[in-house]
Amino acid sequence: MTKQNIVVVGAGYAGVSATKFLAKKLKKNSDVEITLIDRHSYHTMMTELHEVAGGRVEPSAIQYDLQRLFSRKKNVNLVTDTVTGIDKDNKVVKTEQGSYPFDQLIIGMGGEPNDFGTPGVKENGFTLWSFDDALKIREHILKTVEKAAIEPDAEVRKAMLTFVVCGSGFTGIEMIGELIDWKDRLAQEFKLDPAEFTLSVVEAMPTILNMLSRNDAAKAERYLEKKNVQLLKNAPIVEVAADHITLKDGSKVPTHTLIWTAGVKATSDAADFGLESARGNRLIANEYMQAKGYEDKNIYIIGDLVYYEEFPDTPTPQIVQAAEQTGHTAAANVVASINGGEKHKFKGNYQGFMVSVGSKWGVANLFDKIHLSGFLAIIMKHIVNLKYFFDIRSGYYMFQYMMHEFFHIKDDRNVTRGHSSRYGNVLWSVPLRIFYGTVWLVESMKKIVGTGDYLKPGTWFGEGSWFTDKVAFPFPWLQEQVTTGASAAEGATDTATQTAHFGLSYAYGEQPMQVFEKMPKWFESVMKFMMPNQDVALFMQKFMTIVEVLIALALIAGLFTWLSSAATIGLTIAFCLSGMFYWVNIWFIFVAFALMNGSGRAVGLDRWVIPWIQRTLGKWWYGTPKARYGSKN
Repeated sequence: MTKQNIVVVGAGYAGVSATKFLAKKLKKNSDVEITLIDRHSYHTMMTELHEVAGGRVEPSAIQYDLQRLFSRKKNVNLVTDTVTGIDKDNKVVKTEQGSYPFDQLIIGMGGEPNDFGTPGVKENGFTLWSFDDALKIREHILKTVEKAAIEPDAEVRKAMLTFVVCGSGFTGIEMIGELIDWKDRLAQEFKLDPAEFTLSVVEAMPTILNMLSRNDAAKAERYLEKKNVQLLKNAPIVEVAADHITLKDGSKVPTHTLIWTAGVKATSDAADFGLESARGNRLIANEYMQAKGYEDKNIYIIGDLVYYEEFPDTPTPQIVQAAEQTGHTAAANVVASINGGEKHKFKGNYQGFMVSVGSKWGVANLFDKIHLSGFLAIIMKHIVNLKYFFDIRSGYYMFQYMMHEFFHIKDDRNVTRGHSSRYGNVLWSVPLRIFYGTVWLVESMKKIVGTGDYLKPGTWFGEGSWFTDKVAFPFPWLQEQVTTGASAAEGATDTATQTAHFGLSYAYGEQPMQVFEKMPKWFESVMKFMMPNQDVALFMQKFMTIVEVLIALALIAGLFTWLSSAATIGLTIAFCLSGMFYWVNIWFIFVAFALMNGSGRAVGLDRWVIPWIQRTLGKWWYGTPKARYGSKN
């Protein structure tokens, strides 16, 4: 088989999905080379642009380095470059820095904002369709509010503190939602009254959120009105000036900030490729995602760039679900053309739509049957985002997403209203950590020393120690079954005279109550499997003692504190189920949870060890991230 060069242009949702699919399906084919070209060295999570623009998360939170996504895909070459043209006859992709021959080409360069020729949008407005756009909006809002705070003219200050979003689709409503959340923080930071801020949504249509059911859209509208957002419907913008916008009815809205989210079209970069296009400059493809007129050249179109009518006059929507599915269709057909097999027709499967209105409230419509709003809708959106990371097999960025959405957040701007935020001083947990480690050390040393003298190591490992040939576990199948009448009578006397009392702290003179007096049947089966005989049990009790000592020392030193705390939770639960733990010591579990909040980084070795491990393992697994990849200079 001759060498097959597959080139994917664009590292958006469609391009990443297609490349991941190709890399997996063709990983055993040494005659295939996949090249992914994008003008940036990172993938942008477009659905979270509003979070950066609205000051909720740091810019790096939505940037996913391509090497971290594809470092384990040895058949994928990454190229940071700008595509300038496609020689369809000679099957070559031309870039600013070089050229790349192809046998199979997938074009997924995405879209760009559509201002419909409205005067002043490019000069005076802001769009929200790229990472750079989000940064510009964020910086502009901060500078504008800062200037407004010292502006003596009331009318000018009012215009500066009026923020207008044009368009009531998902992007527009999510953007205004971020401004709702950010407004109070901005007011506090720049010594303003939050009532001085005016937030408006301007929509040319008579309704908002037209991809949702009318009932769900109405819920969102009521929420916006409750948050004092002005909704101007049936109000097309005809001109954007530096300090105001003009509506179709001639009225003017004074503002220094107009964020345009009213439409999207295919990227203008693809207009010169000589491929047949439809409205919005989208490139026409057939049901296999092949470019119309160039089916024999193995050119495929995917994502927001593709125009394929699923139904008459209804092209695939420019949403993430469609982008991923068109990417999968094209990639599956490339695999079929290389390995043999039937081609796959595109069939959209849209499982629902979700829109967040700020960090704490949203609406969702799932499978046209399930309608959620408020807290549950936001939870569902996070679940969908986490599923995306699972789909592209990126545990690293799944973890990072959870950090910046749930834990590394300020101003209570998350679904838990800040209760999960870990911004706090963990220094005060250091005494608890050292004490807790000492408790484990003392308890484990008892199992080593037995009845010996702690100051005389030569007396250790004797009577009462877990390092003798006597099984310490009170499991019936491990104990000798011979019981004398005297000992039985003695046990009966003890039972009669000592009654266990429930309590969460020890009361003098009382017999503490065990969490479980006898093992549950299912746990007994597990223990029998793990320790079927005395020889295994003797090994296990020695091993567990050593583990307890290591955990104790790790906690005291603040080394691998999270793992050590998690291990103590597991051990404590196992002791409880084994009938070897008392209610008065159940605090072991809850202290361990408390210490998992980074307590080892304050006066502990984790401050240095964990970052070193992260750097070392990250470099080994992902390599060194770069600003540019593989360009031909």
